[in-house]
Amino acid sequence: MELFNELFAQHTFIQAIMILSLICATGLALGKIKVFGVSLGVTFVFFAGIIAGHFGVTIDPEMLALAQNFGLIIYIYSLGVQVGPGFFSSFKHGGIKLNLLSLLLLLLGSLMAVVLFWTTDMSVADTVGLLSGAVTNTPMLGAGQQALLQVDPEDMAGANRMAMACAVAYPFGLVGLIITIIFLRKILAPKNAAPAHDSSSDNTFIAEYCISNPAIFGKSIREVRQNADCPFVISRIWKDEKLIIPTSDTILEKREHILVISGKKDVDKIKTVFGQQENIDWNKKDIDWNAIDSQLVSSKVLVTKPEHNGVKLGDMRLRNSYGINITRVNRAGIDLLPSRNLRLQLGDKLTIVGEARAIENVSAILGNEAKRLTNPNLLSIFIGIIMGLILGSIPIALPGISTPIKLGIAGGPIIIGILMGAFGPRFHISTYTTRSANLMLRQLGLTIYLAGLGLSAGAGFFATVFTIEGLKWILISIALAVVPVLITAFIAAKIFKLDHVENMGMICGSMANPFALEYASLGEDGEDPAVAYATVYPAGIFLRVISAQIIVLLLT
Repeated sequence: MELFNELFAQHTFIQAIMILSLICATGLALGKIKVFGVSLGVTFVFFAGIIAGHFGVTIDPEMLALAQNFGLIIYIYSLGVQVGPGFFSSFKHGGIKLNLLSLLLLLLGSLMAVVLFWTTDMSVADTVGLLSGAVTNTPMLGAGQQALLQVDPEDMAGANRMAMACAVAYPFGLVGLIITIIFLRKILAPKNAAPAHDSSSDNTFIAEYCISNPAIFGKSIREVRQNADCPFVISRIWKDEKLIIPTSDTILEKREHILVISGKKDVDKIKTVFGQQENIDWNKKDIDWNAIDSQLVSSKVLVTKPEHNGVKLGDMRLRNSYGINITRVNRAGIDLLPSRNLRLQLGDKLTIVGEARAIENVSAILGNEAKRLTNPNLLSIFIGIIMGLILGSIPIALPGISTPIKLGIAGGPIIIGILMGAFGPRFHISTYTTRSANLMLRQLGLTIYLAGLGLSAGAGFFATVFTIEGLKWILISIALAVVPVLITAFIAAKIFKLDHVENMGMICGSMANPFALEYASLGEDGEDPAVAYATVYPAGIFLRVISAQIIVLLLT
């Protein structure tokens, strides 16, 4: 009995760790259960904490605050590092339109929440909590709680009530968006549309062309590239019935066949540049590239030497020195077109074409030792967290708001995380972690945060839900989850003429809802929903975090 009290009843650090671990383990186990094909996953930890809190389970408040806040910091910083490399590049091409539509969705939801605050008897904590749950965004909840406590450090009851409102709204926001996606598919999806052709899982497209544009006859690849308004890489040329690796000085002649890698959205432009496209599918996954020519092989090489982190690809002069051609650079699962100004990062996987001996030499230069990448770069993680907390503590005065805004423990770390992920290699800061390691950090931080969040909100949860006020919260959360989405989706489709699958991916990314993304992708062969999701997700997370603080400070 004494051991039981020590482990579960007395407020010690052992009891705090034990209780939080039990909540996490229970929630993760139950989160695997699917209802109508949908599972809550790690989010069920939140509800496991609520149930524990409802039955009177408590831990030391300071230990609870430490675990909850540190979990949030780890989660949101790791998230920033993961999305950082693609954050700024996502604004190119169609990314600006997608992010503007995502911003519209955020503004509509925030405006609707403010109107409900003015027209009902809801408190600021209720309003931000319901909005956070309706958009299934726990970092937004963390930012709102921090802003509330910034205004009144003694208002722990308000912070707990905000978490309780979020807990009530969360399942209805989750399911509401899924039902809305299914509804929009029936209303907006084109009837009898042929599925998008997308044999590859990246954003590049490979095609063979027979040079038939007189404007480029006798010109070098360098000259053609300078005059083209889109990037491309020529990986191979059939010249005089012999397959060669071209250089920038290689002259293009009439009727020569070339193999070109470009962005999928630039295919029509590439046809204009080179002329006739051959009817051969070079994007199939089962192509044996090494069988095309006995002298040339295609190989993937990892960048694992720290001295190459942040170095421009053109400065290494690999093509001229070794007679090879780098056709693609895979970074964080996304294929990029190589260019002279592309800065290499640890973990980049280069697709190289050339003679076997030359590729071996380049591999030795770049490292190509996967074991080196398994060692986590913990130093940069802790430095990033420190910088994020410092940034989050700086007061920022905004016009019309009496209390200066702070980015807090949610806003500061995600900004630094994004900047570290995007620009760290330029300053030779190694931010690379394997995708599994980054996911492990994010899931660990989020799980601990949700366990603490649920435990702190659980005491009065069921007493609130089964009341008239609880029913009102449910109806409001459904409205916040559905109405802004419907308006934005119709504007995107009817005014901006956005493709349906991109539209649904943008909606899911803006609402930070990967579960709904599964329904948006049903029946689609391409990766467009996931690409659109990834394009708006980073900015969406950041802006949600900031908007929560602004709403709290404006309405308090």
